[in-house]
Amino acid sequence: MATLTVRNLDEATKAQLRLQAARHGRSMEEEVRTILREALAWGVLKPDGPGLGQRVHAHFASLGGVELELPARRSQPRPPEFGEGLE
Repeated sequence: MATLTVRNLDEATKAQLRLQAARHGRSMEEEVRTILREALAWGVLKPDGPGLGQRVHAHFASLGGVELELPARRSQPRPPEFGEGLE
């Protein structure tokens, strides 16, 4: 295991770290390890290419799109009536 020393950390940041660690039931040291692990894992998990939606679109784009006809609305929607049957 490696040791890391962080110098010149301002008091406000240290206080926030202490409070966050307490909320999570961890020591400040464990909180820092968790923050670093999550921050670095996000970079690994973040895809460099297109996301899922863009990949699905590209896969089916050659088939063309579909235009659907929307049926005409026959009646206006009514707002809900509150307060009936509550007594």
